[in-house]
Amino acid sequence: MTDLDGIASYLLETGNLKRIKRTGWWFTQVKDPESIAEHSWRTAVVGMILAGLEGADPNRTALLALLHDTPETRIGDIAHIGRKYLTVVPAEDIVADQVEDMPDAIAAIITGAVGEFEANESPEAKCAKDADKLECLIQAVEYQHGGADSVGPWIETSMASLKTESAKGIAEAILKADPVAWQRAKR
Repeated sequence: MTDLDGIASYLLETGNLKRIKRTGWWFTQVKDPESIAEHSWRTAVVGMILAGLEGADPNRTALLALLHDTPETRIGDIAHIGRKYLTVVPAEDIVADQVEDMPDAIAAIITGAVGEFEANESPEAKCAKDADKLECLIQAVEYQHGGADSVGPWIETSMASLKTESAKGIAEAILKADPVAWQRAKR
């Protein structure tokens, strides 16, 4: 296997994130929940914004947020309640397996980003972690506006886990916002 074959394999594997649903939403009776890729994309956008507000590096934060769930190609999206019954392998171990056939420089970018996210020590990781929780809150609000009545606990736990003042403020604004108001805005 060449280095480029390893990259091709990784790219094909991460494409599965477009098809793997976020399973926790099924417990709230959401029939067609978002995919992991959809969650990761908006988490990267939210992270970039939070980093800009918090004085962290927006590019690095977006990278951490974009890659944070890539291990889920191998283990799926394990709902919070499921973690009680399983021993989950650390994300860094899964990512090491995912990138083992890639060029060292590329593997280091990916393993470094996931490791930094998991360590949650840098300002960028803190923003990316908040982005992950804030994106979940945003998605819950959207599902709630679409008729999902049992997402309240998701909103509460997401809100309670936010650490940065910017994330808390955005969350408060999201809770008051109409998710489709942008469509009705006068131009």
